Amino acid sequence: MKKGKHAVVSLSGGMDSSTLLLRCLKEYTTVTAISFDYGQKHRVELERAQSLVNYLNSREGIYINYRVIKLDGLVDLLNSTLVEGGEDVPEGHYAEENMRATVVPNRNKIFASITQAIALSVADRTGETCDIALGLHSGDHAVYPDTTEEFRQADTHAFRIGNWNSDSVGFFTPYMEGNKFTILQDGEALCDELGLDFTEVYKRTNTSYKPYPSGNSDYKSASSVERIEAFIKLGKPDPVQYEDETGEVSWDVARTHAEHILSTHNS
Repeated sequence: MKKGKHAVVSLSGGMDSSTLLLRCLKEYTTVTAISFDYGQKHRVELERAQSLVNYLNSREGIYINYRVIKLDGLVDLLNSTLVEGGEDVPEGHYAEENMRATVVPNRNKIFASITQAIALSVADRTGETCDIALGLHSGDHAVYPDTTEEFRQADTHAFRIGNWNSDSVGFFTPYMEGNKFTILQDGEALCDELGLDFTEVYKRTNTSYKPYPSGNSDYKSASSVERIEAFIKLGKPDPVQYEDETGEVSWDVARTHAEHILSTHNS
């Protein structure tokens, strides 16, 4: 049974939001997906998002209304290792202090304002409720304060008092208490339920903050280590191609490196 009529998904092109997109296809009647081009170094995620939408829209009974919102005029005004012109993205584990360098100032607030405007417009146009779907999860909270439930509630309060008919917009955050592994587990189940090929879906996602010019993922930055850890726990190889300074590497190489990082961090 569908959860509701309409959903607007904030789709980064990463594993979390791509899984969320599948969940919304399962739960909602109409789905709009929004990506943002803000001058990120890992722009390959936008290519992956478009590829995933194209794949899903080729399936019978699925239609996603997809848009990329260009904010790349901000790139030289933002101080973050994630945007073009910023310092190198650090390597290691997400729990390490240096991961704060990957914060993009006020990023989710900027994205939220635009997504709220779209969702409210859908609600006003249809005369029906519309949910905003966000792939927030507990693994991000320590590094990114704009992914916490406290932030979301405060931001929602501002949205509610600043707009007429704002009570027609709700929120769908199914992974708030989960992590990348539980999200990937849900994705595996959703592929079965929706008749999708797991490999075809997840090879069309990017989690690396330091992709190579080829578009292949690195396996040493924190975002990549966290993704690889999820696939290790799931017991499946990651279908994206990994690379290092020597060229393309196998899944075994990426997995072994991640296992070393994780064992060092946990010891």
